[in-house]
Amino acid sequence: MGKSNTRFLMQFAVLAIVLSTAIMVKEATSIPVCNIDTNDLEKCRPAVTGNNPPHPRPDCCAVARAANLQCLCPYKSYLSTFGINPSRVRPLLANCGLNSPSCF
Repeated sequence: MGKSNTRFLMQFAVLAIVLSTAIMVKEATSIPVCNIDTNDLEKCRPAVTGNNPPHPRPDCCAVARAANLQCLCPYKSYLSTFGINPSRVRPLLANCGLNSPSCF
């Protein structure tokens, strides 16, 4: 396994542990990942789940604006693990007036 693959796997493992812990603990301490506090992810969940999600609310757009979107690219394929439909990310960003990174 190459050095970059090992680094990616380590980064993903850390992200998975952090997000899983945050989800399992009811009042988890907010942990920043790619400039997003894990507790703030809930603000965007309605806009990225289900068959016909609503437009994102202003508080969700504030989270999206603060996020380092390029930082999230390596984790795109794992978003569904956390209940986020990756195909809903681009429309969410567009509805917030943001440009999507090429990975989304």
